[in-house]
Amino acid sequence: MKHRIAGRRLDRTTEHRTAMFRNMVTSLLRHEGIVTTLPKAKELKRIADKTITLGKKGTSHARRIAFRDVRDAEILEKLFGPIAERYASRPGGYTRIVHMARRHGDNAQMALIELVDRAPVAAEEEPAKVEKKAAKKPEKKAAAPEKKAEKASRKAAKIDKTAPATEKSPKGKGMKAQRGQ
Repeated sequence: MKHRIAGRRLDRTTEHRTAMFRNMVTSLLRHEGIVTTLPKAKELKRIADKTITLGKKGTSHARRIAFRDVRDAEILEKLFGPIAERYASRPGGYTRIVHMARRHGDNAQMALIELVDRAPVAAEEEPAKVEKKAAKKPEKKAAAPEKKAEKASRKAAKIDKTAPATEKSPKGKGMKAQRGQ
């Protein structure tokens, strides 16, 4: 029995597992929501909540401890600034796990882990990206006939270059016949 042994191994070495969760915590704080497998999301929730609690403390010692997991200075400032202010009155439970469909490749259960009470700026970024993509599509369609015309002119130029081809060597003759020997 595994008495007093907490956490999942996730079929990884200790070093790989800690590095993976450090990267995942940083990504979660940067994007305020990531998609991963359900067991990873459950383990990440424990680590992310502890890291946000350190951000709420705001002391220099808490900053040093948080820097062990969040190695990006920009994200560390975000953790001790806007995120700490957002969850100042919340006693815990800073993340939520939303179950998603299974992954096609290996049928693994997927989950979305995100911060509770996400910033409205992060929620507004996604529609802005969609609008940019929609604006770019008509430009590509307008440029498509021009590209087709360019391709046709290039093909015509290639045909013209190959038209004055040299005489072919007689069939059945070897290299000596081609050299004139």
